[in-house]
Amino acid sequence: MTSILTIILILTTAPPTKETTQIKSIVDIAVENCKNVPPHRIGEAKKIATRLYKIEKSFNVPIKLDGMLLAAACAESGFNPKAKGDRKFSRNKKTPKAIGILQLWPWWEKSRWGYKIDRTDPDNSAKAWMTHIVRQLPSVRRKCKARSPEKRWIQAWVQAIRKPKASGRCKEKPKHLRYLRRFQKIQRKGMPSS
Repeated sequence: MTSILTIILILTTAPPTKETTQIKSIVDIAVENCKNVPPHRIGEAKKIATRLYKIEKSFNVPIKLDGMLLAAACAESGFNPKAKGDRKFSRNKKTPKAIGILQLWPWWEKSRWGYKIDRTDPDNSAKAWMTHIVRQLPSVRRKCKARSPEKRWIQAWVQAIRKPKASGRCKEKPKHLRYLRRFQKIQRKGMPSS
């Protein structure tokens, strides 16, 4: 009995790994510096942001864009999966078109791309959103001819979240990128120098 308690004590007091420390830092920075998160929702927002960050990592996002999904969720909803967007695009002005953590429009639920998601489910929304960006990469590579993977991802990001244009959106940047850069700047300032 004593040995089981000792093992449990050792496992629960083990130092955090480099990966968990990195997750905590970017998640904490994103949530605590997101003006759209009310103070009473910080704990819930951190749980959601941690899951979103793990989903993002599964898509092999370039390191310079680490936290892009967190920046989008902050900008769009303040990490609120039940957020409802403005109604100016709605026909009856009562039902918002954009809902959920990433403010996805109705076509995400019955998409020709086959996402068929519940827009209020943050995990499914995040996976579909990241998948949609990844699907834009080949077309961006042909149209925009960016040299670095980071620039290709930024161009795919813009193309995925805005209305398509025949000429593409090669010279545009997503508004979420400003949030991401701010989070990264805070993270750099807080990191010990090596």
